[in-house]
Amino acid sequence: MKALKLSAFYCSMVLAGVGLPSIVSVVPGISINHVHAAEAERKTVRVPALREKVYSQLARAQKLADDGDVAAGLAALDSIKERASSMNEYEVAMMHNFYGFIYYNQNDLDKAITSFEAVVNQNAIPESLKLNTLFSLAQLALANGQYDKVVAYLNQWDDVNTAPKKDSYYVLKAQALYQSKEYKSALENINMAIALAENDNLVPKENWLVLQRALYYSMNQPKQVVTVLEKMIALYDKPAYWVQLGGMYGEVGEDKKQLSTLETAYQRGFITSKSDVRSLSQVYLLNGLAYKSAQLMKQGMKTGTIENDSKNNAFIAEALVQAKEERAAISHFIAAAEVERHGKFDQRLAEVYLNLELFDEAADAARAALDKGGLDLESNAYIALGMAQYNLTNYDASILAFERAEKYKKSENLAKQWIKYVKREKTNAELLKTAYL
Repeated sequence: MKALKLSAFYCSMVLAGVGLPSIVSVVPGISINHVHAAEAERKTVRVPALREKVYSQLARAQKLADDGDVAAGLAALDSIKERASSMNEYEVAMMHNFYGFIYYNQNDLDKAITSFEAVVNQNAIPESLKLNTLFSLAQLALANGQYDKVVAYLNQWDDVNTAPKKDSYYVLKAQALYQSKEYKSALENINMAIALAENDNLVPKENWLVLQRALYYSMNQPKQVVTVLEKMIALYDKPAYWVQLGGMYGEVGEDKKQLSTLETAYQRGFITSKSDVRSLSQVYLLNGLAYKSAQLMKQGMKTGTIENDSKNNAFIAEALVQAKEERAAISHFIAAAEVERHGKFDQRLAEVYLNLELFDEAADAARAALDKGGLDLESNAYIALGMAQYNLTNYDASILAFERAEKYKKSENLAKQWIKYVKREKTNAELLKTAYL
C-alpha cells in the first residue's frame, strides 16, 4: 500500500501516543518468503502452508489496489472469497488481512476492524500474525472511539503474548481507560509505560506525560500534577507548562513558587493570553506587588491582550489604590463607571476622592452613585456624601446625608456619631459667625 495513504492514521496515532508497528508489519505486500518465514515461528497450533497459487491471487489484488484501482482490488478479493471453502485457515486469514488493509486505507475503519477480526478468528495462523493483528485492532478501535473494545483486544493480545510487554501496550491501554473514565487503571498503565522508559534511561514521550498529568488532575491529586509538570518543563520546556505549573503551585499552597514560576514565564515571554495576564496580575496582587499588578494589566490593555472594559479598569484602579497610587486610580475608576449602569464604581471613586481631600469631586461621585443605584452598601455612599459635605462646610447637607445613612443598620451607629459631631460643628460655626458680627 502507498505510504501516503497510511500517513493520516499514522499521524493521528503518534499524536495520541500510539505507534503503528503491528499495522505496518502486516501490510500486504510482504514477500512469499516472509510469509513462509512466519510459518516457521512458534505456533500455538499447527499452521498450514500458504500456497503459491493463493498468494499470487492475493498479490494481484494488492497490486490493483496499490495502483489506485481499489474497486478492482476488492473485486479480486471477492473472487478469491468465493473459493474460500477450498482454502485453509491461514489462507482465509491472509485474505481477510488484505481486505482489512484496503478498507483501512479507504479510512473505512468499521470494515477494516471487521476484516481484521476475521483474521484473528482463524485458529491455524502464526502467533505473530495473531499478536500483530490484535494490537492493530486495538489501535483501530481507539481511533474509532470504541474504548471498551481496545481493552478487550489488548486482553486477548495478552492471553497470546509470552514476551515482556512493551510501553506501547501500556500507553494504548491507558488511553482507552482514560477515555472510559477508568482513571485509576489508566494511571497504573501510563505509570508503567513511563517507568519502563526511564528504567532504560529513555525520555518518556511528551504525550505520555500529558496523559499522566491529566489523570492525576482528574483524580484530584494536585501535588502529583505538580511533580509531572516539573518533569515536563525539565524535558520539554514549553510555555504552556510554565503557566500551568504556576497555577498548580498556587493550588497546592506554594505561593512563592507560584510567583517565581509565573515571573519566569513572564520574563521569557510566555504570558501572552488574556487569562495568563489576569492570572499573573492576581498573583502579583496577592503577593503584595499591587503596582506591578496594575502595570501588567495596563500593558495588557495597551497591547489589546485584555479588553478595555469596566472589569479590567476596576481591577487596575483597585490595584493602584492598594499601591497607594490613588490619583492614578481615578481615571480607571472613571472609565469603569462611565460604561456601567450601576453606581458601584462611582461610589469607590467618591471614597478615593475623599482620601485625596477632593471634596467637591467626592460629593459629585457619591451623588452619581446614589442616582445610578445598584450598590452593595448604599449606606457607604451616604456616609461618603456626608463627609464630603461636612468638609465643604455644607453642614445641613451633611446632616441630611448622615440621617439617610442612619437608616441602615450597618451604618447606624457611625451615622449617629457623625450627626452629633456635625451638629456641634455647625453650632460652633454659627456661634463663631455671630461673634464676628
